[in-house]
Amino acid sequence: MIATIEKDVRRVLVMAIVNCTNDSFFAQSRAADMETAVEKALRAVEDGADIIDIGGESTRPGAAYIGEEEEARRVLPVIRGVRRQSDAPISVDTRKAAVAAAALEAGANIINDISALEDDPDMGKVCAAHRAKVALMHKRGAPETMQNDPFYQDVVGEVAAYLQNAARRALDAGVARENIILDPGVGFGKRLEDNTALIKRLATIRALGYPVLIGLSRKTFIGELTGRGVEDRLAGTLAANAAAIMAGADIIRVHDVKEAVDMVKVLHGVAAETVGNV
Repeated sequence: MIATIEKDVRRVLVMAIVNCTNDSFFAQSRAADMETAVEKALRAVEDGADIIDIGGESTRPGAAYIGEEEEARRVLPVIRGVRRQSDAPISVDTRKAAVAAAALEAGANIINDISALEDDPDMGKVCAAHRAKVALMHKRGAPETMQNDPFYQDVVGEVAAYLQNAARRALDAGVARENIILDPGVGFGKRLEDNTALIKRLATIRALGYPVLIGLSRKTFIGELTGRGVEDRLAGTLAANAAAIMAGADIIRVHDVKEAVDMVKVLHGVAAETVGNV
């Protein structure tokens, strides 16, 4: 399944969110105990998820940084619990090299680093040593302050340039080119117009030559467009993800797995020539 990311990028992959937290922005995504988190992950696999993304630190706007020991305590038992019952690819949403190393040793396959290797200088070396795939995301500032008046002259050009440099950092650290995934970071230090521009022009990011991961699920910009609260943003999320897929997204990160899987199947069925923009 992991090989699918580089060998058949036209088949869009669904990444399921499993939050081992008590403060993630979508309450229904939280699984603060190990048993609940493992159950959610296994249910996501049954519902058709291609990748399980396990996170122990909320990075919603305003969220505080937590220590690596606490983050590891939250995610490692879940990784082991899922791995005992499933061979599904496991991604770990972390920006700490020590947590990443322990997660990979516990059975994870992918590191989803919202800091694109910037927060921890050892992260690139850890991913390279384990031959792990790594998702590199653009953000502006830290989660605590990233939505404090963000501004861009050319958001797509600036994000593309940042991600190109991030990929170079990964390569310089020894990460294989085929193990690099890029994420434009919708909602991370972005205004409504920035988020929509990135989705519309996602082909610019994809032209850098790496698979593109995008996380749009139930985010604020969907609420700004629809006027709906986080609990009522499923339809908006499906529409946004469909638009992103048509623009070139290879992996969509979602809360609602079953619905996302169905949407991808229908897109492939009725618009196969344009899905993935390839």
